[in-house]
Amino acid sequence: MPTYLLKFTFLLILFHKCLCYETKVFGPGLQPVNIVMPARYFFVNFTEIDENSYSPDLAKNFAVEITGKSFKKDACRLWSNTLNRKDGTFIIRYKLYETCSELSINIYYKNKHIENSPFKFKGLIQPDQCDCPQDLQSWLKQYQCPLSYTQIVNDLKPFQQVDMKDQVAKIIDKYHNPQSTSFCHYVIKDNQIYRDCYGKHIEFNMFADNVLLSLTRKVVLPDMELVINLGDWPLLSKGTEPLPIFSWCGSTETIDIVMPTYDITESTLENMGRVTLDTLSVQGNIDRKWETREPRAFWRGRDSRAERLKLIDIARAHPELINASLTNFFFFREKEAQYGPKLPHVSFFKFFDYKYQINIDGTVAAYRLPYLLAGGGLVLKQESPYYEHFYGQLKPYVHYVPVKRDLSDLVDQLKWVIKYDEKAHDIAKNARIFANENLLPQHIICYHAVLFNEWSKRISGEITVKEGMTHVPQTKFACHCANKENTSHEEL
Repeated sequence: MPTYLLKFTFLLILFHKCLCYETKVFGPGLQPVNIVMPARYFFVNFTEIDENSYSPDLAKNFAVEITGKSFKKDACRLWSNTLNRKDGTFIIRYKLYETCSELSINIYYKNKHIENSPFKFKGLIQPDQCDCPQDLQSWLKQYQCPLSYTQIVNDLKPFQQVDMKDQVAKIIDKYHNPQSTSFCHYVIKDNQIYRDCYGKHIEFNMFADNVLLSLTRKVVLPDMELVINLGDWPLLSKGTEPLPIFSWCGSTETIDIVMPTYDITESTLENMGRVTLDTLSVQGNIDRKWETREPRAFWRGRDSRAERLKLIDIARAHPELINASLTNFFFFREKEAQYGPKLPHVSFFKFFDYKYQINIDGTVAAYRLPYLLAGGGLVLKQESPYYEHFYGQLKPYVHYVPVKRDLSDLVDQLKWVIKYDEKAHDIAKNARIFANENLLPQHIICYHAVLFNEWSKRISGEITVKEGMTHVPQTKFACHCANKENTSHEEL
């Protein structure tokens, strides 16, 4: 072979071996000084790779190392993990267990830094447990929170100037029925949390406690009062006197002020903790790409609504279209012989071995919807009077395919999405984009902060702590704040 051909062949081989992909690195985890959360996260996207061109070799050659220094100048105690979406995008999460400095994020492909790596950060990087509150307005900008949300504007419209002493008395008089309702009256005073709870079943106050504790570690909240409903059902019927009750779910027949559900809030606050299902983890635990998923709808759940029983009837009549079973009987125990046997729980991640997921109300809205949207399957969503804080932003046939409330068109809608597979795949991809732009931990924390800030502006009169209220303290944690002296300095 001529020498010039040998040289040309060598150059081609060298180019192939050294080929590097264009990458985009983005996400709040790249601003660790300003954006504190239980688990920080960011995305690494290989822009030339998608679901169809992805190869396991990409993951084998991809690595992330995150390091930092403790105040003792030892290695900072942190844990990181990488979620592989198998479409050219990796989600990197990391959780700090102490205040760190000199944080460095190193991202490698084939043992070489990708463009702009390493990412180095000066200043103190705080774990989420640190009680280091900042000025709220500055924090909202640093955290990249929206100025407001349409849902918040609509929910707060009836409340322009509120005398909370009068309103709380009316709420207690109307809704203090221990057998049917449970709620807590919270007072935030000097960034400390106090509460009185009413009702027989008040265990869910831990979810309200936890989000308020998380926020008051991050920001100095305005002095305010609020009443949080601890039940699933919204309380205030339309046409009645507006009373300021915060609930985890709204409906077209009620006027409660809607917060993110306790489910997605807990998955935010316990990210990389005791909760394993969240809008990030669901993206990195899917085994099959779209074209290899089974072209049927999948559903599992308990018997908390009659339409769920009807779904079983439809699935039995159309097993080629639907795999649906009940996992528990509570509301319709007398019908277990007809609609059983109940099947064991299936890992939520395995739902996405199927192309289509069915979302049917339980007692209220099905709180699994954020995870279905993030999972990359197509969601067939039952029409419902119930809604979560983000439903108003969803568009039918863009983010999901609607199904009538009585499920009478479910089979036809399934046949449509099977026939138009490319359109169905586009809807599924739009749903994931929506989740990544609206339902990740940063967004859930922002929504609470903006909601409580806007609410505080509507309260008239002095905020006082009623005698006998329970103080909800922060858990003591050794850390070093740049903007205040912490009460605990064991490690310094």
